[in-house]
Amino acid sequence: MQTEADYYALFEAYQRGELAAGARASLEARLGAEPRLQQLYTEYVELTGTLHAYGERRRTRQTISALHEAMLAAETTPAAEVAAPLTHSVNPMLRISRTERKLREFWGGHRATVGVAASVAVLAVFSTLLGLEWWRAAQVRPSQYGYTVLTREIDKLKKGQRDITAKLGGAPAAAVRENKFSGTGFALTADGYIVTSSHVIQGADSLLVEGRDHQRYHAETVYSDVKHDLAILRIKDDKFDGFGRLPYTFKGGQADIGEKVYTLGYPREDVVYGEGALSARSGFNGDTAFYQVSIPVNPGNSGGPLLDERGNLIGVVSGRQDDAQSAAFATKSSYLVRLVDSLKNRQPVQPYHLPRTNQLTGAARAQQVKRLQDFVFVVKVYE
Repeated sequence: MQTEADYYALFEAYQRGELAAGARASLEARLGAEPRLQQLYTEYVELTGTLHAYGERRRTRQTISALHEAMLAAETTPAAEVAAPLTHSVNPMLRISRTERKLREFWGGHRATVGVAASVAVLAVFSTLLGLEWWRAAQVRPSQYGYTVLTREIDKLKKGQRDITAKLGGAPAAAVRENKFSGTGFALTADGYIVTSSHVIQGADSLLVEGRDHQRYHAETVYSDVKHDLAILRIKDDKFDGFGRLPYTFKGGQADIGEKVYTLGYPREDVVYGEGALSARSGFNGDTAFYQVSIPVNPGNSGGPLLDERGNLIGVVSGRQDDAQSAAFATKSSYLVRLVDSLKNRQPVQPYHLPRTNQLTGAARAQQVKRLQDFVFVVKVYE
């Protein structure tokens, strides 16, 4: 029986033109006749497209950065090391006009300044385009289409500066920045990788992850998939020594409609439990990357885990529909598993080690929740 990994390898060979004529024709016939295979192919194209776009953005940023550094280096190079400007053409008998001579003298003395100005102009254009992209994404909070992501704005909460300073370990008041947003995250691996929603960490300068026992860790973004509203973070504190063995596993297949499901999240300072059922295998506007669930969720629940009765993690809470009571949406765990598989040789210094044993199966719900709490965190965003 072929696995999804086998199909992905087949799709890759198909797109590269490496299949023989007979195998290619057979696959095209199956894509036209088998809806499930067509769906897998569509998901493969979307995922590889997202990864390709991410790679292109990284290469563009690196190119601009290298150009800027080269221009700055040219500006600080001693005049004696700069090649003398041209004073005549190859033919010494050819006269140079006075205007051309003045232009050459100006360029010889100001080439570094002009280069840096051009570099700054290019950076300004890209910064503007990136800002417009962030602004458009931010408009989904709330969306004109009736879908609201669940980022909790906490700058309105009445917290004193002293309280914030004390919680951060006694840092001077002038050095403390108040966080503007927060959401939920949960452990992806025992060695410090965390999953949350992409919209939670969008535009963050720094991130702080806090558990129920008030242990706090600084984190950084490893990868963000805006299309499927997923983000992977990595704890970067020296004091972090691991989460311990994760009690749940990630479901790679589909969950069934009507299954009892539950979630944990941080719509307020304490962790909150919610339960309901899986209402549909597609999300808002029929998006097949998401589930619809009948669980009341609130701002701050974004990025929280969605689990079935056996303790399998089946999704990541993302948003809710404004005009339907208790209609919430969660990214399917199968997309998360595929994302992790695709990143194994790309992003982290060490490979991801997803949990393979479910310790929650057969336990009462209260016991499942008690064990799960140690692996669910508040994700605080600082801008």
